[in-house]
Amino acid sequence: MKSIVTTAEHTAPRLNDVFLEYAQARGFSVDAARVRTPTDKPRVERTVPYVRNNFFAGEVFRDLEHCRALAETWCSDTAGMRLHGTTQLRPIEAFRAEELWRLLPLPGSPFDTPVWSEPKVHRDLHVEVDRALYSMPHQFLGQRVRARRDATTVKFYVRGELVKLHPRVKPGQRSSDSADFPPGTSIYATRDVESLARMAALHGTFVETFARALLEHPLPWTKMRQVYRLLGLAKKWGSSRLDDACARALDAESTDVNLVTRMLERAKESTEHDERFAPVLVQGRFARDAAEFAAKRANS
Repeated sequence: MKSIVTTAEHTAPRLNDVFLEYAQARGFSVDAARVRTPTDKPRVERTVPYVRNNFFAGEVFRDLEHCRALAETWCSDTAGMRLHGTTQLRPIEAFRAEELWRLLPLPGSPFDTPVWSEPKVHRDLHVEVDRALYSMPHQFLGQRVRARRDATTVKFYVRGELVKLHPRVKPGQRSSDSADFPPGTSIYATRDVESLARMAALHGTFVETFARALLEHPLPWTKMRQVYRLLGLAKKWGSSRLDDACARALDAESTDVNLVTRMLERAKESTEHDERFAPVLVQGRFARDAAEFAAKRANS
C-alpha cells in the first residue's frame, strides 16, 4: 500500500514518513512483506475475505459510529467466539490470555498527523507552507527543502538535517527570523519600520521626524525605500545639512524626499565656492593613497 510503503524493496523498503512517525509514536514496528510473495502474509490475507463476507456483506450502516458499534459486537460475539481452524482456540480467549497484557496503554491524546511537503526557498528567503510564509537561512536560496508541518510547529530539513524551526502561523501570515537574512538586509526583509526610524534618528532630530512622517501610512513598508533614500542623502551631504533640509521641508508641511534632494542640490549651487558646502567625499573601498602615484618617492 502506498499509504505505508512508498518504495518497495526486499530488504529495506522505504516507508511513508507520516506512517513511520505514527509507528514510532505508538511504539510498534513495521515488517513489510515482499512484493509478489504471498507466502509472506497468508494468514493476514485470509482474514480480509472473512471479515468482508461475514461482517460487511449485506449490511447497511447509518453512519461511522453505528458501524464501529456493530464491529465491536461482531468481534467479541461472532469472530472472537469461533473455533480457529489453525490454533483450534477461540480468538477472544487466546487474546485475553496471551496478548492483552502485552499491549501498551492507550495514548492520552490523538496522534498529531504531520503533513510533509517540498517547498522552494524564494528570492525573499521565505518558503510557503499551507499558504503561510516562513523564513529560511539565506544560504539555502533557490533550493528545495523538506518541510514538516504539524498542529504547532513547522520544521525544515536539508539532506535529513533539521535546519530551521518555526511556530506555525495562520494562512496569509508570515514568520520571519532576522538571523536568516544577509547582514544589512534584515530590516527591509522583515519590514522592521521601527528600526529604520531609529537609524534615521542617528542623523538628527528633524531627519527622524521626517522619516517617521513618511512611515505613518496604512502600509508603512511601502515607504521604506523612500526612507532608505533619505539615509543615502546623509552619506552624500552629511547629517547636519540633511537635518537642516528636513527641518525646512517640515516647516513647509512636505514629506517629499525629492524636495529634500532638490533643496540640498540648490544649496550647493548657490554656495558653490563656499567650502562649508563642499560635497562629502566617500573614500573608495579599493582606492590607493595619492602618494603611491608620485613620480619620485620621498626620501626616507
